[in-house]
Amino acid sequence: MNVLVINAGSSSLKYQLFDMKNEKILAKGLCDRIGLDGHLKHKPEANDKPVYDEDISLPTHAEAISAVIEKLTSDEYGVISSLSEINAVGHRVVHGGRKFSSSVLINDEVVAAIEDCVRLAPLHNPANLMGIRACQEGMPNVPQVAVFDTAFHNTIPEYAYTYPIPYKYYEENDIRRYGFHGTSHRFVSDVALQELGLKNGKSRLITCHLGNGSSLAAIFSGKSVDTTMGVTPLEGIPMGTRCGSVDPSLVDIIASVDGISLKEAMDVLNKKSGVLGIYGKSSDFRDIETAAGVNIDTGFMKEGAPIDARAKLALDVFSYQVAKFIGSYVVALGGLDALVFTAGIGENSPYVRRSICKHLGGIGLYINEKVNAVRVSEYLDVSGEKTKPKVLVIPTNEELAIARDTIEIVKK
Repeated sequence: MNVLVINAGSSSLKYQLFDMKNEKILAKGLCDRIGLDGHLKHKPEANDKPVYDEDISLPTHAEAISAVIEKLTSDEYGVISSLSEINAVGHRVVHGGRKFSSSVLINDEVVAAIEDCVRLAPLHNPANLMGIRACQEGMPNVPQVAVFDTAFHNTIPEYAYTYPIPYKYYEENDIRRYGFHGTSHRFVSDVALQELGLKNGKSRLITCHLGNGSSLAAIFSGKSVDTTMGVTPLEGIPMGTRCGSVDPSLVDIIASVDGISLKEAMDVLNKKSGVLGIYGKSSDFRDIETAAGVNIDTGFMKEGAPIDARAKLALDVFSYQVAKFIGSYVVALGGLDALVFTAGIGENSPYVRRSICKHLGGIGLYINEKVNAVRVSEYLDVSGEKTKPKVLVIPTNEELAIARDTIEIVKK
């Protein structure tokens, strides 16, 4: 059974086609600059056929889906013989609000509910809907499944998701903590529980999805009980360009100081803050680590290398804030069995992992410096000899998680 996984953005559409008999990728690609000049990169993975990487007219997401189907089935670039070999489509949908606690088969009622959540995710849900509608138009007889970033966090208790603001905003406007990256947190926590033999018993995990967008989750017996992102992805730890949790009065202060609107001030906090705001030159952790004198492959400092003070400060702020949230989640969980690092930074930055863990000796958490000093391609235990909780690095695979959910829903 083949599943096409779609992640639609406002001007882009990422895709992967899986053969779910063995969970192997048959092909993957990216339609970029949709509505502008258009570009498609398509890479077959299941055969020796060439990569397609060309500018192409993509006025809308409908043309993007048509181009994807054409490449998947073409003689020169294809991996399947016809559209009939795509058995289901799984869509990443960012916000499911209070309505969705799990993945669902898409119908008119589900589409309407996703539309209702546009007010909570105005940048993401409209793009997700464009991807869904394009697939419904291009593949009208193929079942479609929605997999929500927020669904995994629907188990967070009321006292953890309720904001201390007038309660009417929750009752009338659904304003509460929702959290994101749920598909990733669920995937890596499942792997950790399986590897540690804790799948069917009480367990306490903290998963750290660290990338350009970053979030942590506290997971008790496989269920999310708290997470750092809130009603939007701006809350929580500092990120590439997002500020994370700060004094909310900063919005008004920045607007006043710079003579800009409140919306423009929010753009500063979303797009010009985080490690970019501190370092000032890049939001890419590889650039920041290099500027701070770090060997990005091992995570150790380069002897004699110049150190940019603001690059070092950006890394220190990030590591401290992550460690601070980890400490608070140990309290929320009543202890800790394992700390899990994942996503672009969590998997690929030995320096960041080591810097975070240096703050955590007080809870008995240490790492093995030698084992940690590697780039990770699969599950890795980097726990130190003295550590009580395990420290793990687990590559995430949100697309595979979406494909698995899609198969499960379609087979019901």
